[in-house]
Amino acid sequence: MIAAALAAIPAAAAVGQAADWRSTIVATADGGMAIGNPKAKVSLVEYGSMTCPHCREFARDGVPPLIANYVKTGKVRFEFRNFVLNGYDLAASLVARCAGPKRFFPATERIYAEQPKWIARIQATPPARMEAAKALPADKQIAAMAGIAGLKPLGVASGIPAARIDQCLADKDAAERLMAFARKAGAEQGVKGTPTFFLNGQRTEAHNWATLEPLLKKAL
Repeated sequence: MIAAALAAIPAAAAVGQAADWRSTIVATADGGMAIGNPKAKVSLVEYGSMTCPHCREFARDGVPPLIANYVKTGKVRFEFRNFVLNGYDLAASLVARCAGPKRFFPATERIYAEQPKWIARIQATPPARMEAAKALPADKQIAAMAGIAGLKPLGVASGIPAARIDQCLADKDAAERLMAFARKAGAEQGVKGTPTFFLNGQRTEAHNWATLEPLLKKAL
C-alpha cells in the first residue's frame, strides 16, 4: 500500500544506488500534489474526486504499482489534482491536504479505502441533520459535512493533528481555491468527470490502471 511504501523510503540512496524519487513530493501551481522526479520523461496528471468510486478503484489498483514501478525510479512524475464535485468531496479533499504534501498521499489512500463506509454514513444520515448542516455559515458547513461523514478520524489516523484538521475545514480561502481549480480544469481542459488522466499534457481515454499502464509504457 502507498502509506507502507512511503514509510519504507530510505533517508538517502547509498553511493552507486539509483535515486528513490518517492520522497520528492510538492504542491503544484495548478492545485495538485505531485510525487516523483520533476524532470521525469513522463508526466501523469489525474483529476480525481474523493467521492468517485472509480477513483477509489484506481487508488487501490493503480497508484501502488504506479509509484513502485514508475515513480520510484524517476521515469514518471505523478500529480493528483482534486476535482471537487460536491460538499462532501470538498470536506474530504481539505482533510487530505491539511498537513501538506508529505502526508497527502497516505491520507488520500486512507480516505479512498474507507470511502464505502463514509459514503454509507452520509446516506444513512437523517434528512433533518443534512438540512441543518446546509443552513450553517460556509466556514461551519464544511466541518459539519465532515462530521456527518466521519472524515476527521481518518485524517487523525493519517497523522494529522485534530486541531489542525479543524482549522483546515474552517479555511474558506482554501475551499474556494479548490473549487476554483476545478472550475478552471473544466473550462480550460474540458475535465467533466473523474478520473481523468493527462499524459504529458494530453488528455487520454484511459479510465483505470489496465487501460492507463499501456499508455505509460508507450510514452516511455
